[in-house]
Amino acid sequence: MRLAKKAGWVLLAIIIVIQFIRPARNTGGRVLETDITHTVSVSPEVLSVLQTACYDCHSNHTRYPWYANIQPIAWLLNAHVRDGKKELNFSEFGSYSERRQRSKMVTLAEQVEEGAMPLPLYRLLHSKARLTEKEKALIIEWATKMPDTVSTKKNGNE
Repeated sequence: MRLAKKAGWVLLAIIIVIQFIRPARNTGGRVLETDITHTVSVSPEVLSVLQTACYDCHSNHTRYPWYANIQPIAWLLNAHVRDGKKELNFSEFGSYSERRQRSKMVTLAEQVEEGAMPLPLYRLLHSKARLTEKEKALIIEWATKMPDTVSTKKNGNE
């Protein structure tokens, strides 16, 4: 019994100490010139869905829930954001080559259509990220047509 009690105190001490080891937050202050809205045509409806369902992990503008202040949950969230931005970062979309932009949009459409994005855990915790069939269709249609708008917006011929 004494060993269990000591182990409990050690565990409690570890839990308290790790609360002070916090990852950096992903909170970009302004919209960069490389943001997708400066690169391709994005309707307000599409942008709204992207911001609600995608931007937390796929941009430089994460909105953190209250539980992001609790370790080790914050570390897990930080890893998801880092991995998400590595795959697709809407804030830096304009820095991608046209070929990569097209590839990312094809993948986006496929992931949304298959229900792989947003991630199931994210949808569970964020009810607004649960895309309706109409929102899915909107994103898929936009992502499918987006390659046609890449070169025109870059050249200023909108």
